[in-house]
Amino acid sequence: QVQLVESGGGLVQAGGSLRLSCVASGRTLSSSAVGWFRQAPGKEREFVAAAAGTSSRTYYGDSVKGRFTISRDNAKNTVYLQMNGLKPEDTAVYYCALRVGTLALTRKGSYDYWGQGTQVTVSS
Repeated sequence: QVQLVESGGGLVQAGGSLRLSCVASGRTLSSSAVGWFRQAPGKEREFVAAAAGTSSRTYYGDSVKGRFTISRDNAKNTVYLQMNGLKPEDTAVYYCALRVGTLALTRKGSYDYWGQGTQVTVSS
Protein backbone atom coordinates (compact mmCIF):
# COMPACT_ATOMS: atom_id res chain seq x y z
CA GLN A 1 0.00 0.00 0.00
CA VAL A 2 1.40 3.36 -1.01
CA GLN A 3 1.37 6.14 1.57
CA LEU A 4 2.55 9.72 1.26
CA VAL A 5 3.10 11.88 4.32
CA GLU A 6 3.73 15.60 3.98
CA SER A 7 5.33 17.87 6.55
CA GLY A 8 6.93 21.28 6.80
CA GLY A 9 3.93 23.55 6.50
CA GLY A 10 3.32 26.44 8.84
CA LEU A 11 2.85 30.17 9.21
CA VAL A 12 5.36 32.49 7.56
CA GLN A 13 5.53 36.16 6.70
CA ALA A 14 5.42 37.36 3.13
CA GLY A 15 8.83 37.09 1.53
CA GLY A 16 9.81 34.16 3.72
CA SER A 17 10.62 30.56 2.86
CA LEU A 18 9.43 27.08 3.74
CA ARG A 19 10.48 23.62 2.65
CA LEU A 20 7.84 20.96 2.40
CA SER A 21 8.74 17.27 2.56
CA CYS A 22 6.83 14.24 1.38
CA VAL A 23 7.97 10.80 2.49
CA ALA A 24 6.72 7.86 0.46
CA SER A 25 6.29 4.27 1.56
CA GLY A 26 5.14 1.28 -0.43
CA ARG A 27 6.66 2.44 -3.71
CA THR A 28 10.06 3.63 -4.87
CA LEU A 29 9.93 7.30 -5.78
CA SER A 30 12.80 7.07 -8.24
CA SER A 31 10.61 5.21 -10.76
CA SER A 32 7.56 7.41 -10.33
CA ALA A 33 6.57 10.90 -11.32
CA VAL A 34 5.76 13.07 -8.33
CA GLY A 35 3.89 16.32 -8.02
CA TRP A 36 2.80 19.02 -5.64
CA PHE A 37 -0.65 20.59 -5.79
CA ARG A 38 -2.37 23.14 -3.58
CA GLN A 39 -5.91 24.05 -2.69
CA ALA A 40 -7.07 27.30 -1.18
CA PRO A 41 -10.49 27.61 0.47
CA GLY A 42 -13.24 27.77 -2.11
CA LYS A 43 -10.90 27.09 -5.01
CA GLU A 44 -10.00 24.14 -7.20
CA ARG A 45 -6.90 22.10 -6.44
CA GLU A 46 -4.20 23.52 -8.69
CA PHE A 47 -0.90 22.26 -10.04
CA VAL A 48 2.25 23.62 -8.41
CA ALA A 49 5.20 21.49 -9.52
CA ALA A 50 6.11 18.05 -10.83
CA ALA A 51 9.22 15.98 -11.38
CA ALA A 52 9.60 13.17 -13.89
CA GLY A 53 10.34 9.66 -12.74
CA THR A 54 13.52 8.75 -14.55
CA SER A 55 14.85 12.06 -15.77
CA SER A 56 15.70 15.38 -14.20
CA ARG A 57 12.81 17.17 -15.90
CA THR A 58 10.71 19.42 -13.72
CA TYR A 59 7.62 21.49 -14.40
CA TYR A 60 6.06 24.41 -12.57
CA GLY A 61 2.83 26.31 -12.47
CA ASP A 62 3.06 29.84 -13.83
CA SER A 63 2.35 31.42 -10.46
CA VAL A 64 5.33 29.75 -8.76
CA LYS A 65 7.98 29.69 -11.49
CA GLY A 66 11.25 31.16 -10.28
CA ARG A 67 10.18 30.93 -6.61
CA PHE A 68 9.53 27.23 -5.94
CA THR A 69 11.79 24.25 -6.58
CA ILE A 70 10.85 20.58 -6.57
CA SER A 71 13.52 18.01 -5.82
CA ARG A 72 13.82 14.46 -4.61
CA ASP A 73 16.16 12.39 -2.49
CA ASN A 74 15.80 8.85 -3.77
CA ALA A 75 17.86 7.40 -0.94
CA LYS A 76 15.30 8.77 1.52
CA ASN A 77 12.33 8.15 -0.79
CA THR A 78 11.40 11.77 -0.22
CA VAL A 79 10.34 14.64 -2.44
CA TYR A 80 10.72 18.27 -1.43
CA LEU A 81 9.18 21.57 -2.37
CA GLN A 82 11.39 24.55 -1.56
CA MET A 83 9.27 27.69 -1.48
CA ASN A 84 10.97 31.07 -1.52
CA GLY A 85 9.55 34.56 -1.84
CA LEU A 86 6.23 33.45 -0.41
CA LYS A 87 3.18 35.60 -1.02
CA PRO A 88 -0.19 35.72 0.78
CA GLU A 89 -1.77 34.20 -2.33
CA ASP A 90 0.37 31.09 -1.78
CA THR A 91 -1.74 30.31 1.29
CA ALA A 92 -3.30 26.88 0.79
CA VAL A 93 -3.18 23.24 1.78
CA TYR A 94 -0.33 21.65 -0.14
CA TYR A 95 -0.60 18.05 -1.31
CA CYS A 96 2.03 15.63 -2.49
CA ALA A 97 1.00 13.21 -5.24
CA LEU A 98 2.55 10.19 -6.92
CA ARG A 99 1.88 8.85 -10.36
CA VAL A 100 2.43 5.23 -11.40
CA GLY A 101 4.44 6.19 -14.45
CA THR A 102 7.49 8.22 -15.25
CA LEU A 103 5.98 11.15 -17.13
CA ALA A 104 5.43 14.24 -15.03
CA LEU A 105 1.95 15.61 -15.67
CA THR A 106 0.10 18.69 -14.53
CA ARG A 107 -3.44 17.30 -14.31
CA LYS A 108 -4.47 16.21 -10.85
CA GLY A 109 -6.49 13.35 -12.34
CA SER A 110 -3.25 11.79 -13.63
CA TYR A 111 -1.99 11.00 -10.14
CA ASP A 112 -2.74 7.76 -8.35
CA TYR A 113 -1.83 8.46 -4.73
CA TRP A 114 -2.16 11.53 -2.53
CA GLY A 115 -0.95 12.65 0.86
CA GLN A 116 -3.16 14.18 3.51
CA GLY A 117 -1.89 17.70 2.92
CA THR A 118 -0.03 20.29 4.96
CA GLN A 119 -1.24 23.82 5.62
CA VAL A 120 0.85 26.78 4.46
CA THR A 121 -0.23 30.22 5.61
CA VAL A 122 1.52 33.38 4.44
CA SER A 123 0.77 36.58 6.33
CA SER A 124 1.08 40.01 4.76
